[in-house]
Amino acid sequence: MDKNTLVGFTLIGAVVVGFSFYNRPSQEQMARAQHYQDSVKLELQKQEDLKRIQEEAAEKAAKTVDASSIFYKASKGTEKFTVLENDLIQLTVSNKGGQISKALLKEYNDQQKQPLVLFDGKDASLNIGIEGKNENILTGQMYFQAVNATDSTVTMRLKASNGGYLDFHYALLPNSYMVNFTIEAKGMQNFFSPSVKTMNIDWKQRARQMEKGFTFEQRYTSLTYKPVDDSFDYLSETNNEKENIPEVLDWVAFKNQYFSCVFMAEKNFENATLESNIEQKGSGYMKNYAADMTTFFDPSGNEKTRFQFYFGPNHFKTLLASNDLSIKEEDQELEDLVYLGWPVIRLINRWFTINLFDWLSSWGMSMGLVLLLMTIIVKALVLPATWKSFISSAKMRSLKPYIDKINAKYPKQEDALKKQQETMALYSQYGVSPMGGCLPALIQTPVFMALFFFVPNAIELRQQSFLWASDLSAYDDLISWNTNIPLIGNHISIFCLLFSITTIIYQMNMMKQQDTGANPQMAAMKWMMYIMPVMFFFIFNEYASGLSYYYFISNLVGILTTWVMKRMTDEKQLLAQLEANKKEAKPGRTSGLMAKLEALQKEQERIQKERQERMNHNK
Repeated sequence: MDKNTLVGFTLIGAVVVGFSFYNRPSQEQMARAQHYQDSVKLELQKQEDLKRIQEEAAEKAAKTVDASSIFYKASKGTEKFTVLENDLIQLTVSNKGGQISKALLKEYNDQQKQPLVLFDGKDASLNIGIEGKNENILTGQMYFQAVNATDSTVTMRLKASNGGYLDFHYALLPNSYMVNFTIEAKGMQNFFSPSVKTMNIDWKQRARQMEKGFTFEQRYTSLTYKPVDDSFDYLSETNNEKENIPEVLDWVAFKNQYFSCVFMAEKNFENATLESNIEQKGSGYMKNYAADMTTFFDPSGNEKTRFQFYFGPNHFKTLLASNDLSIKEEDQELEDLVYLGWPVIRLINRWFTINLFDWLSSWGMSMGLVLLLMTIIVKALVLPATWKSFISSAKMRSLKPYIDKINAKYPKQEDALKKQQETMALYSQYGVSPMGGCLPALIQTPVFMALFFFVPNAIELRQQSFLWASDLSAYDDLISWNTNIPLIGNHISIFCLLFSITTIIYQMNMMKQQDTGANPQMAAMKWMMYIMPVMFFFIFNEYASGLSYYYFISNLVGILTTWVMKRMTDEKQLLAQLEANKKEAKPGRTSGLMAKLEALQKEQERIQKERQERMNHNK
């Protein structure tokens, strides 16, 4: 090897070593890679542990069913399936456990545009346990026989060697998401003790991720339940929780944001232990649910145990109609699965927002146009209150020259009370109430808050596109990247950005309306008004684009309305009118609100004087 060749190989080696060193991952990159590998290993370990637990349970159940058991033959078999369906839903019933192993909704799609599957055999299980004299029945590992099957009904029969049997009857109701489920014992009297009056129910399900955004869907995914003669309750959406429920329950629901699996009992559920655990992001699941509870059972077979399932959308009117199909006389209040806000706001949503939304939707327009028209209609309805609030602010602005004189007269901080008293006296003389704009604003607030609760729960927006947003029920991510940035994530929602920008503009207009002079409190409020839209961006970036779009449109309409009202208002003319009102006003006459404010100021002045006198006396 000559000298030139040796030098060439040396240089090439140096370049390779240097390039490798330059491209060596940073400590942060190595940490992220290690975290990802650990997450994958953790998920694989969880799946292996779950499989092992299931296998151990099956092995344990098989060992307990020996050759002397009257269910020995039923403990062995091959899994087979029976399909029930109507126009809305398709259910698959497995002979293993005699349970519904799959629920498919025909009118909804998953994120891959395939018919939506709420759960299948690997996600859910239902195990009925009944105590016998010598052995117990655990249906989860038993093989039933399908008898009397039709398109919408089937009986799954668990046969005993003594000729008796346990029947699970399933009947899918026409044009509905409701399923009647009945358990009945025949010829089993000698198997059970006469003291047996209940059965145990072990119901489990891993709630699938159905929507685009994991974080947003997590906020609306919860194990929900309804106590008898009480309103619904739920376990935490953001933390793992296990709770023993002392109340008797009408139903238990394994709820996703837009879909639910609800289990109802005619004779109620008792001694319920409910558990909800958060699944890892990227696993394809949201929560791991479990419900262990007891209910009525008649071993003689004279009385059946009746249940109902609801496998369907969280659509308010669909759930409301499903209440009419209940096997119980009491209203099951299934519509509570659609959370419409606090009591007053809920009433607004139930009787106004939903009906307005349905009416506009019936025109066949896109959901974006529906939200646009809703916003305009709502703004029009609150316009009188908006106008009254604007005029109140305009009156106070017209008195600004007089307010400036009072501020100049009392520049010292210790004269703040006197300045306030003189300012209030000025307002009283001209018949202006500083609280005049507050009541109209309070009237508007519940209406706008109603939309905040309605939009994220409106399943009609699911997978509906508008402009650049592919799904109004999830964030729009036209601008996105692979790296996760703290507080922002991996995308910028354009509707959220527009909402934040227009909020700043809207707040600037509002602060100008209320600018009545130098006021430290007003200055601090201005800063808060500008900081809030920035906070909104970080909060709403993961929210439904339909909600950000609604607030964006609402801001635009508000800005336009304010501009028009300014053009319609002459503050000099308004001041002249106030001067005329002052001359016509009877001396000493004060409005009720102003009288209360003056009385409050006098009381403050009295307290301040007493405090000053005590301080002087102590000296």
